Amino acid sequence: MSAEAGRNARRLSLLGSTGSIGEQTLSVVADFPDRFQVTALAAGRNVALLAEQIRRFRPTLVSVAEDAGARELRERLGADAPEIRVGAAGLIAVAEHEADLVVAGLVGAVGMAPTLAAIRAGRDVALANKEVMVMAGALVGREVERAGVRLLPVDSEHSAIFQALAGQRAEDVEKLILTASGGPFRTWSAEEIAKATVKQALDHPNWNMGPKITIDSASLMNKGLEVIEARWLFGVTPDRIEVVVHPQSIVHSLVEFVDGSVLAQLGMPDMRGPIALALSHPERLPLQVPRLDLATAGRLDFETPDTKRFPCLDLAFAALAGGEAAPAVLNAANEVSVAAFLAGGMAFPRIAATNAAVLDAWLDEHRGETVADLAEIEAADAWARGRAEQLLDGSGAGPRPTQEEASGC
Repeated sequence: MSAEAGRNARRLSLLGSTGSIGEQTLSVVADFPDRFQVTALAAGRNVALLAEQIRRFRPTLVSVAEDAGARELRERLGADAPEIRVGAAGLIAVAEHEADLVVAGLVGAVGMAPTLAAIRAGRDVALANKEVMVMAGALVGREVERAGVRLLPVDSEHSAIFQALAGQRAEDVEKLILTASGGPFRTWSAEEIAKATVKQALDHPNWNMGPKITIDSASLMNKGLEVIEARWLFGVTPDRIEVVVHPQSIVHSLVEFVDGSVLAQLGMPDMRGPIALALSHPERLPLQVPRLDLATAGRLDFETPDTKRFPCLDLAFAALAGGEAAPAVLNAANEVSVAAFLAGGMAFPRIAATNAAVLDAWLDEHRGETVADLAEIEAADAWARGRAEQLLDGSGAGPRPTQEEASGC
């Protein structure tokens, strides 16, 4: 990188550098070395990969999950080791480090505190960590407004809506239409889904994602979480958000306007597109990615989601109607139940059953309540995890996902 290019490069801090989003983000950065400078990286326990990333991108600060990882990293890098932080405090340090844009690429509740720290430090955020908005969308929105920063969506569906809304008046929007691939079990019967293995659930037909998000895609919980995220990102009420199954994953989402017009964003299923747009906005980068050939693609199919086989989608709408902390409860229960399924020994449908039981128990006592601060969200999250673990006792449920597991490392 030339000295002049280095001065003009957009500085990036990356939370979850060794996960799926993190690796694809760094792939984009590597293709445009004059456009971006990596200042900080946060990873989990994949020290070998993190060491490679440090050698290539030369951040001045990095974070790992544990002290043992920090020691190993110093041994691998020797005199070339940057400043190394550890654990939750390390995530916060990376989030607050000098950068123009923080890429929130963690998965799960572990990303909440560092994302809020980045916003409060005045950093723009490229948000792939949907659980941040799921857990505390109203709170995050207030913090974004107070700090005067930008929140740029990285999820392909929300990026598509973001693009379709560009230049449009908010009062002209009739509804948002999120597309879902349907996951690996779209055509399976309920009986077949009940017998599904972890390997089968992780075999996504279109997208390259981390294990947790891939399981959520298989249950349609991922789409439910995206509905909650869209409600807060774009300021629309839940009754104006719709989901359709689109197995080709070419139409990434749509916006319908009051005059009946519908704008859609199309492209091949490749996360580098929405990542690059968030990194470079308002510019677009000339990516070397597969181009969409509509003649080759042929037909584009759309289906109504089957919420009997995939009840997690309805749970998301129920959580939105249940009060400000209810989505955090649903998210926490889902993290625990997905971790239990990935650990083995649990039938796939029990994910949705556990999520429903925990959400129902919460709503029996707290329906319609508002949230004053992050502490109340964290308390609801902790309660839901404990309740889910009780329900799953003896079925392979483990503890709360680690930083590494959450980031898909």
